[in-house]
Amino acid sequence: MVKVKNEVKVALRGVSKIFDSGSISTKALEDINLEINSGEFISLIGPSGCGKSTLLRLIGDLLQPSSGEIQVNGKSPKRARLDRDYGIVFQSPVLFDWRKVESNVTLPLEILNIKPEKRRELARKMLALVELDKFENHYPWQLSGGMQQRVAIARALAFEPSILLMDEPFGALDEMTRERMNALLLQIWEKTQTTIIFVTHSIPEAVFLANRVVIMSPRPGRVSEIVTVDLPYPRDEDTRELEQYFELITQVREFIRSTETVNFSVPGEIQWQSEKA
Repeated sequence: MVKVKNEVKVALRGVSKIFDSGSISTKALEDINLEINSGEFISLIGPSGCGKSTLLRLIGDLLQPSSGEIQVNGKSPKRARLDRDYGIVFQSPVLFDWRKVESNVTLPLEILNIKPEKRRELARKMLALVELDKFENHYPWQLSGGMQQRVAIARALAFEPSILLMDEPFGALDEMTRERMNALLLQIWEKTQTTIIFVTHSIPEAVFLANRVVIMSPRPGRVSEIVTVDLPYPRDEDTRELEQYFELITQVREFIRSTETVNFSVPGEIQWQSEKA
């Protein structure tokens, strides 16, 4: 079981993000304040366009905040990225079809100039972790979508980061594969003790995986509510049958709904607005 430490891993203080494009300015995030402790599994959820992925990219130094401060392991996101403090998994596996599975996993290690023997050792360790140790010599096009995503997870974990950022990694998978990937991800989390920040549109997935669900409001995205998920670990298929599980799903759904109203003031167009704005 993962032990959540009373140690802040990621801190966001007054973070806002504005995208400027000529005369058009879009405020994606506004005054985000959030602390994530070491060993936590955090789900980010909210209506489409609320800035979940933008927030993840700010933490990962793929975007820069317009205002506010972000610290990762007590340093700037840029420094944390250069120090290889985190791995990132996107919705698409982004694998190279001409490289075999093991070679795809070793790619970041090659960039880091890790010796070949060590690269192979780490790649095989991670492939075993995602239950693909018998597929190291296959090409990505020979694998199913779920297996390809497992390769992407193994690649992100190859240099053993302390934080894993995941942007809807299972969104394109069928329901059965998605549930299996959820269970596998929890196993990986428990074995590696990695802090995970996970973006999803699925309320059941958010509740099943996380120990805290961070609910965001419509754009500009703010932290609207934080729900503590006190379901016991390890979680499995029986967890999905618990009354407490369904109660938490309902609670998260109601919190999301409470931040939204449908405005029919413009003919032929539905506008989503925040009641808290």
